[in-house]
Amino acid sequence: MTNAAFIEHRIIMTPGPVEADPRVLKAMGSPIINPFDARFLSLMDEVMVMGRKILKTDNHYTYLINGTARAGIEALLSATIEPGDKVYIPIFGRFGHLMAEIAKRAKGDVHTTEKPLGEIYAFNELKKEIDIFNPKVVAIVHGESSTGMMQPLKELGAYCKKLGILLIVDAVATLAGAPLETDAWHIDGVVSGSQKCLAAPAGMALLSYNKRIEDIVKQREKIEQGLDKDSDNPRMIPSNYLDLSQLQRYWDKERLNHHTEATSMMYALHEAMRLTLEEGLDARIKRHQVNMKALVEGLKAMGLTIYGDSSHLLSTIVCVNVPESLNPHLIRNELVRHFSVEIAPGFGPLKDKLWRIGALGYSSRKQNVLILLAALEAMLSKHGAKINQGRAVAKALSIYDDSSTERGHPQD
Repeated sequence: MTNAAFIEHRIIMTPGPVEADPRVLKAMGSPIINPFDARFLSLMDEVMVMGRKILKTDNHYTYLINGTARAGIEALLSATIEPGDKVYIPIFGRFGHLMAEIAKRAKGDVHTTEKPLGEIYAFNELKKEIDIFNPKVVAIVHGESSTGMMQPLKELGAYCKKLGILLIVDAVATLAGAPLETDAWHIDGVVSGSQKCLAAPAGMALLSYNKRIEDIVKQREKIEQGLDKDSDNPRMIPSNYLDLSQLQRYWDKERLNHHTEATSMMYALHEAMRLTLEEGLDARIKRHQVNMKALVEGLKAMGLTIYGDSSHLLSTIVCVNVPESLNPHLIRNELVRHFSVEIAPGFGPLKDKLWRIGALGYSSRKQNVLILLAALEAMLSKHGAKINQGRAVAKALSIYDDSSTERGHPQD
């Protein structure tokens, strides 16, 4: 007989998933009830209200999709893009490529530009491409977790609105950890995930879209024949499971019986969103900023160098150049073996060149930052890296001492 699984605790300092808040895990142990139970439906309504507050939007359709953030991105792009639609996707890392692939699978006429890794776009660069290509949709990543870069969106959103272009944003690495103003920045559709700054397990996507996208979705509506034998639409969204025209009717008062909701994950997101608002969105963002500053300054004090444009670093994820002659994967493995601390490798051409270190959600805590710095210093010293010993933790502590945000758990 197979033994019961035993999972050792990890200090997770990766770009995601992160440590789930214990109160979220506790909520997941609540009894399973029917997804059409009146109490469960009220939880869905509460999630929509809390989602609007966290995303800073008045969009009616602000809800969850069963699946990781990628499912949400695919659902939103597939609902918005029809065959031949012109789509511009500025790429500055792995996840811009993902959006481009999804848009191509939706049979859009996709135009991409690509910045060198570690850089972001100036608004004038984006404006130039938009003026030339004249797209229906611009789709862009806000926080690129493959490079640790954050792309400014305010000017882009205003320009897209001026021209009547739809702006769709991947906010997976930034929501609740960095400023994100859905309505004020004129973002038409936005997607995030459960496993990053919201500090819940992976498995749910949060998305929101305004009336402009809502109108497109309604024009493409097609209800499956088992529910409506007369429903037909040659413009129907190609995916059934990720069909927003049916999903939004499930989340609305009609409660269309589209799928079986993941009840325990709904409990998790309900609690995660409640805790986010209880802490205060501005306070939560400030916590991420302070912990990331302590982490970055500690790494620099150790003698390590930060990858990418230093003026556009994420406040949730930092990429660190691996010292010469070191095996980056050996260091990562030994961090787990000796300290139960996890960091992530780079992607693609950066796989052997950098580490990606996150401080998101419940993982964004002072003790995690200090333990990571001490553990990394120990492993680098063990393997002969030329670093400044004894400075990293002291530097991080000085950042915390200078900060006025330390108010106890979960900041500590």
